[in-house]
Amino acid sequence: MKKKGKFDYILLETTGLADPGAVASMFWVDAELGVDIYLDGIITVVDSKYGLKHLAEEKPDGLINEASRQVALADIIIINKTDLVSEEDLNKLRTTIRSINGLGKILETQRSRVDLAKVLDLHAFDSLSGISLQKKLQHVPATQPHLDQSIITVTFEVPGNAEEESLNVYIQNLLWEKNVRNRDDDCMEVIRLKGLVSIKDKPRQVIVQGVHELYDLEETPVNWEDDSERTNRLVLIGRNLDKDILKQLFIATVTETEKRWATHFQEDQVCP
Repeated sequence: MKKKGKFDYILLETTGLADPGAVASMFWVDAELGVDIYLDGIITVVDSKYGLKHLAEEKPDGLINEASRQVALADIIIINKTDLVSEEDLNKLRTTIRSINGLGKILETQRSRVDLAKVLDLHAFDSLSGISLQKKLQHVPATQPHLDQSIITVTFEVPGNAEEESLNVYIQNLLWEKNVRNRDDDCMEVIRLKGLVSIKDKPRQVIVQGVHELYDLEETPVNWEDDSERTNRLVLIGRNLDKDILKQLFIATVTETEKRWATHFQEDQVCP
């Protein structure tokens, strides 16, 4: 980093067991690192032949397996070695990946040959991504879990303005306090959070980014049009997620409505 101008792009390749969220988090934690370079995106490669097996692998104590976590965190998912499996098996893998991560873009390759333009300059974590995210959020499929204890993608939209302080509380309860539960009294575990929100008294759309316990709010270059209805669109990727509870909790705590905590938020029941 001391050799200014010597690098155009840095690619970090982690091991097959690594948690990419830990690497991504460094760019929000380390201010000096974040000034010199920015996080462009996370790419996960899935093996066509063994991908389903890895995604279905059960870990002790109900932990999330590494393969599912990597797919959940990815902005681009590359399905490699597509020539080694049948179309039926490939379809099952596509469906499973899409059920885990409804926001990431899927590329299919053989021998890992991919157009670099599709995996570089993604701007997945900065304010510029707000423009493309607006289109993506309108096409996130409604998904159901395909595997036991699987990660899923849920998305919801709430019209109106969000109060910034209340939005911070909402996100912190999910990512930090981990005290939001579903109907079965299971803790909701959010791995990735992304969305566009309308903050009260701010003319521009605000992008929300979250990875594990870290999150960021940043204004995008896009202004809200005077004659358009302001709205908040959120995508959450994680386990034990309940769309209805998440949406009602958002309405009750974040928007400019009467403040009332949902019954599924309990301060004295922190998840382990």
